[in-house]
Amino acid sequence: MSHTLTALSAALPVAAGWSLHSLRLRRRIEAARRDPLTGLLTRDAFADRATQMLTRGRSAVYVIDLNRFKEINDTHGHAAGDAVLRATGQRLSYWAADNAGIVVRLGGDEFAAVAPVFSREDLLWTLTELTQVLEEGVHADGHVFTVGASVGAVAYDPATDTADVSALLRLADEQMYRAKRGGAPWMNALTLTPEHATVNGRRAGRRGTADTGTETAA
Repeated sequence: MSHTLTALSAALPVAAGWSLHSLRLRRRIEAARRDPLTGLLTRDAFADRATQMLTRGRSAVYVIDLNRFKEINDTHGHAAGDAVLRATGQRLSYWAADNAGIVVRLGGDEFAAVAPVFSREDLLWTLTELTQVLEEGVHADGHVFTVGASVGAVAYDPATDTADVSALLRLADEQMYRAKRGGAPWMNALTLTPEHATVNGRRAGRRGTADTGTETAA
């Protein structure tokens, strides 16, 4: 009995050490899957989770691009720009939590999200809510910055549709650009057929495209 107790006593510190090591390792892995400025998912982590979410039921993919961000960054400096990005990341995180979704910072002032939707009306309501959330002023360094965003969306139903995350992001990206160019808060695609060719996975002619087959903001 005494030998067993001695062995257990010796093993406990080792087990505790391994548990602490595993915890630190998990934290490091999780940190590597997060954007350091906003705390949002990185592209790879987002792609994995988005793929899983899209198989579970009707969802929508959103691409979000901030308005007037470059102007703020150029006029007030990178600290102000970073404050806007952090605030945007926090607001998108809250929005995602309320809508059972996930969010990624694609780079710069561009973001993307996937969240369940249950009907066309639900999608339109969610788009309106999302743009309103991002229109709220950001307080930083004694200023209030009004940024806003242009949002593109595409709905996806695994029961009837076939597309991967990359294809859906490209479709949502097309609609985001059309919204930005037309001054609308958002636009959503009516079909899963791309309007334009892609080059290296991005929309061809990103700064100028034709208009077909979409639904405009209400």
